[in-house]
Amino acid sequence: MAETHVLFVEDDDVIREATQLALERDGFRVTAMPDGLSGLDAFRAQRPDIALLDVMLPGMDGVSLCRRIRDESTVPVIMLSARADSIDVVLGLEAGADDYVTKPFDGSVLMARIRAVLRRFGHAGGGEQEDDAPDGGGLLVFGDLEVDTEGMEVRKGGAPVALTPTEMRLLLEFSSAPGTVLSRDKLLERVWDYGWGGDTRVVDVHVQRLRAKIGQDRIETVRGFGYKLKS
Repeated sequence: MAETHVLFVEDDDVIREATQLALERDGFRVTAMPDGLSGLDAFRAQRPDIALLDVMLPGMDGVSLCRRIRDESTVPVIMLSARADSIDVVLGLEAGADDYVTKPFDGSVLMARIRAVLRRFGHAGGGEQEDDAPDGGGLLVFGDLEVDTEGMEVRKGGAPVALTPTEMRLLLEFSSAPGTVLSRDKLLERVWDYGWGGDTRVVDVHVQRLRAKIGQDRIETVRGFGYKLKS
């Protein structure tokens, strides 16, 4: 299998060079860029398998760059933020990022998060694609919402709905158990492949994005417990 190609956009020279070396030692092919505009050019020219974007970038900030990438592609995006409680984390997720890592980060943590995202998107950086999507192939219908679990297509009122792979996996989890409350921790484990506690803001923001696409009232919040798909 070909090397997984990572686009890494970071303006700090020390962090960029050290992280690039660590990624390359772990078997990734890396294109490293120092600012948002050159990062966008590199993305369009090379079409990497995954993008790592620092939030604070000169020229074009990481959130804007993520939004531009998401307008053109469903490639997985991980944001790098200096503050775990920063509004930038939520803004990045709302812009279309699939996950985020807080700086300063441990190299092993970053590698684990990258590989978790790649497994969800079907290319595990040298491994095989996992077949862990919910069972029960075929067409699932919830009112005007149709979920084709084999063709990985969604329609609402007969019109196609464009979902990112992470949003699709989230919807598959809900549609595999309509009416059943799924906790945020369970969704982190099943959709984001977190074997450890994670930030539930990732779940909340993706649920908001999914609601905007399939209908605000389709996924119900069960306060104190989680979410469920209305059957």
